[in-house]
Amino acid sequence: MTRLFQSNDQTLRRMCYLTIKEMANISEDVIIVTSSLTKDMTGKEDVYRGPAIRALCRITDTTMLQAIERYMKQAIVDKVPSVSSSALVSSLHMVKMSYDVVKRWVNEAQEAASSDNIMVQYHALGLLYHLRKNDRLAVTKMLNKFTKSGLKSPFAYCMLIRIASKLLDETEGGHDSPLFDFIESCLRNKNEMVVYEAASAIVHMPNCTARELAPAVSVLQLFCSSPKAALRYAAVRTLNKVAMKHPSAVTACNLDLENLITDSNRSIATLAITTLLKTGSESSVDRLMKQISSFVSEISDEFKVVVVQAISALCQKYPRKHSVMMNFLSNMLRDDGGFEYKRAIVDCIISIIEENPESKETGLAHLCEFIEDCEHTVLATKILHLLGKEGPRTPQPSKYIRFIFNRVVLESEAVRAAAVSALAKFGAQNDDLLPSVLVLMQRCMMDSDDEVRDRATFYMNVLQQKQKALNAAYIFNGLSVSIPGLEKSLHQYTLEPSEKPFDMKSVPLATTPITEQKMEIAPVATSKLPEKLAPSRQDIYQEQLASIPEFQALGPLFKSSEPVQLTEAETEYVVRCIKHTFARHMVFQFDCTNTLNDQLLQKVVVQMEPSEAYEVTHYIPAPSLPYSQPGSSYTLVRLPDDDPTAVSCTFSCTMKYLVRDCDPNTGEPDDDGYDDEYVLEDLEVTVADHIQKVLKPNFGAAWEEVGDENEKEETFALASVRTLDEAVGNIISFLGMQPCERSDKVPENKNSHVLFLAGVFRGGHDVLVRARLALADGVTMQVTVRSTEETVVDVILASVG
Repeated sequence: MTRLFQSNDQTLRRMCYLTIKEMANISEDVIIVTSSLTKDMTGKEDVYRGPAIRALCRITDTTMLQAIERYMKQAIVDKVPSVSSSALVSSLHMVKMSYDVVKRWVNEAQEAASSDNIMVQYHALGLLYHLRKNDRLAVTKMLNKFTKSGLKSPFAYCMLIRIASKLLDETEGGHDSPLFDFIESCLRNKNEMVVYEAASAIVHMPNCTARELAPAVSVLQLFCSSPKAALRYAAVRTLNKVAMKHPSAVTACNLDLENLITDSNRSIATLAITTLLKTGSESSVDRLMKQISSFVSEISDEFKVVVVQAISALCQKYPRKHSVMMNFLSNMLRDDGGFEYKRAIVDCIISIIEENPESKETGLAHLCEFIEDCEHTVLATKILHLLGKEGPRTPQPSKYIRFIFNRVVLESEAVRAAAVSALAKFGAQNDDLLPSVLVLMQRCMMDSDDEVRDRATFYMNVLQQKQKALNAAYIFNGLSVSIPGLEKSLHQYTLEPSEKPFDMKSVPLATTPITEQKMEIAPVATSKLPEKLAPSRQDIYQEQLASIPEFQALGPLFKSSEPVQLTEAETEYVVRCIKHTFARHMVFQFDCTNTLNDQLLQKVVVQMEPSEAYEVTHYIPAPSLPYSQPGSSYTLVRLPDDDPTAVSCTFSCTMKYLVRDCDPNTGEPDDDGYDDEYVLEDLEVTVADHIQKVLKPNFGAAWEEVGDENEKEETFALASVRTLDEAVGNIISFLGMQPCERSDKVPENKNSHVLFLAGVFRGGHDVLVRARLALADGVTMQVTVRSTEETVVDVILASVG
């Protein structure tokens, strides 16, 4: 390789540099070529200098970086643009390896940022930003400097817009911020790329009102009639995204979008139509559907998915049009297409079925037809799961059995297993179909796959008992436990032989309830599962708390709350609390961050004063809190035994600590310290902290299973609530329970509604709530609560009261 450096053939020399970069990972003696590359980097041949810098920086490690630092500084401010750009981009790669050395080149990078060459200016700005991105104040100063001085490079302008919008998002700056004014001023730039970047940034800002969007939308409207296909595509794609949140803001562009329907570029035409579907009126739906039908076969799967998503959004907007949509989607299902496309259609049909009960039978018929020749296992199991859930409740459930049993005869193991589970639900719900289902189950018990045989045997035995409680527990609703938690608990049980049977209540619950959309995972037991299930947030907390000796005797962790902020965002100390609930105790984890670089805090505890009969039993301090390094302190609280209904409590919190002043530059603390305290906001414990959400796909079966032994009922008037929607939202957030069977969706123009909620109270007691709501002058609510434990019923009613 070193001999080839003597060749004067330009192409051969460039090949040398490429080969060095390729071999950099496997070669150990790179020192040999370093001198040759340094010579080329500082030589007279400009065509070699840029590639030599890139190759040299690829093979240089931190120990050798000092040796070439002088050359790099010279190269960054070189008059030849290709050399300067190579040095800047190489420096950017080396920031990851040796940030402190590259940081010393800031002055040279700032000089390069005022270059006349557009790429050098862009690369210099990129390097300056990456050196400062962790310091918000430095980034703000840099933005102020460049937005005032003006840049020549459109690429640099685009990067400034991105940095400004990221900063706006982080600081939650409003639209009266100078950063927003800068982005808006870029809409008047003479370069189209900068104008589009500014419009795109405004459109993607959270909490943007239609009035603030208007200038960006009018710029995009102009692009719609551009002769350049790329600009038309960019404009219509961005307008499509705006239409999802602010359809009214895009209505002004409808005429321009209609002109794009006949665009020769099919991608642009598709996006134009789907945008019109989101912004158009109910009367225009039929016409637009006909226009889509004419060219849907010519476009790629990616854009077919966009069309399907637009139809899904339209169904929610105009529920009366579901029959037109359903026919269109069923025709699309018959067309050729990949997995993503077919999945989008199936998801869309399922959402129409769930939103519009009258479309259920038509939708199920289309899906039954589709699984007859569906080659995607995941989709077949998803549809079978839906048939098992919805089919038994239709007027003629028997007509679906043929489609389900065909899967047992013709399909792969995973689909056969899902079909067996679906069949069991028909047998459990319909007494007249039970004999036929049992015969089919017997046939499934002869299957070649053990998972299918096991399911069939299990369901056969459950169904033969003819008990509603068993059907509810083992066929309709299943277990709602954390799988990694169950595995750990069983393993623990086997390590310590015991006479006592394994207690399911010792297993942590699944923290995020499986939504009905995701339930298709359940039947696919024989498809390949990932090697290791990723631990949930709660499993991680369980491990953390179990490693603290004082908490080892508390038993399994029942629930961990979302973090609650106890300080304002810009204060000198940032404290947030996570509430961990156990069977008889609560642990409060205070994550504290010290934002003062001239202080070291030690022995940090949060002292808590409860308003109720709660008893603080132990404090575990955070040993030390250096500048900007988070630490955690814990407080252990015993729940009141004598009054089980006292679940709500307010704690006043004060952070107490020892302060040692520090040198801000070195971080060295003084020898002496002094005690200090900082008052935090009050912390509330509510009934929701004692209840874990669980989903019951079949609420009626779960209601029967729990039974009326501990049932209680009360009526309440909900003060200051004016709509049923608001009442439903308030009840769900207050009780912290999981709404079932889409009962959280209130139909329009209804004066009454029934809300079904399911959960588990700490200690492992199932609790179900049926709330009948009636709208008159205000909202009246009749609450019926059932639980396996009487105290839990009292707790719910007392907290609502």
